[in-house]
Amino acid sequence: MKTVPRTVGEIMTDTLVVLREDETLEDLADNMERFALRHLPVVDDDRLVGLVTHRDVLRAAVINGKRAASDPSLRVREIMSRDLVTVSPSLPLALAADLLIERRAGCLLVVDERGALTGVVTEHDFLKLARALIAV
Repeated sequence: MKTVPRTVGEIMTDTLVVLREDETLEDLADNMERFALRHLPVVDDDRLVGLVTHRDVLRAAVINGKRAASDPSLRVREIMSRDLVTVSPSLPLALAADLLIERRAGCLLVVDERGALTGVVTEHDFLKLARALIAV
């Protein structure tokens, strides 16, 4: 019998698509569409500095109107969230779920002991886990 995952590290996505602060919103949109992602971490070298979510993109569209879609000078740094929820890969899944619920977050950014980004765990990852557990 397969063991049931217990920690964030066991269900997180560790193949990451990341952005840089100076990328354009066109770059952002291309990555979100190409990889079907709703959460893109923003890094500076190896250091996590922000997160862009589909909510951030919608907020930018409302605030900036047509500028958000057509202005080549608008950069990721202008719309990214800096209030990040980071966790360790060893965090128990129950506590991770509590954080997602309490913070009304769509994802948690997983960092190692140095603070380097190692993965992302999303609502979708929890849904896949729930589906696997009820299939038994």
